[in-house]
Amino acid sequence: MTRHCWFPDNTVLCNLAAVDRLSLLEKVLDGRGRWTQAVAAEAHQSTRHWPHLRQVTADGWLGDPIEIDDPAETALVDRIRRVVFAGSPSRPLQHLGEAETLVVIEHRREFTDSVWITDDGEAGHYARRKGIRVKDTVDIMREAVVDTLVLPAEGHRLLLAMGAADRHLRGVPQRPEDLSLRGRFVL
Repeated sequence: MTRHCWFPDNTVLCNLAAVDRLSLLEKVLDGRGRWTQAVAAEAHQSTRHWPHLRQVTADGWLGDPIEIDDPAETALVDRIRRVVFAGSPSRPLQHLGEAETLVVIEHRREFTDSVWITDDGEAGHYARRKGIRVKDTVDIMREAVVDTLVLPAEGHRLLLAMGAADRHLRGVPQRPEDLSLRGRFVL
């Protein structure tokens, strides 16, 4: 049975934590959120900079981290981490979250209908070429606006605040009203 899950990466979690709006992401995910063990570990490490990330684990809305424990999957994760994302052999955690998420979505039948939420442009392009649906932080804000979880002006303000917090987003619309239906795809 395939599950329609949404997998935010740590960068997206940090973006929302930077403006203390992880609860908005939780509402957009609407029970569909999942993460891998490496992304959960990255989020835990990021609590040093963004303490609000603790609420993700505490509230449990991304579920238990999905483990990669099959030797063939582990080898595939490492190959993708090194070859696709140029992860260094001397830094085994570099790009591990991205690689794990891609392997889970692409190779585990129950997650093949899932969406990956990442602001990593290269990783997103690679995933799209593999047929994986990809969203980013701006898309998540569009979802929040369309679902009336936040007004366009507030969504725009939050995206600008993320930028002011030294978070690097692409495609932030110039005007709040541009967060409405334009650019949203229906799943």
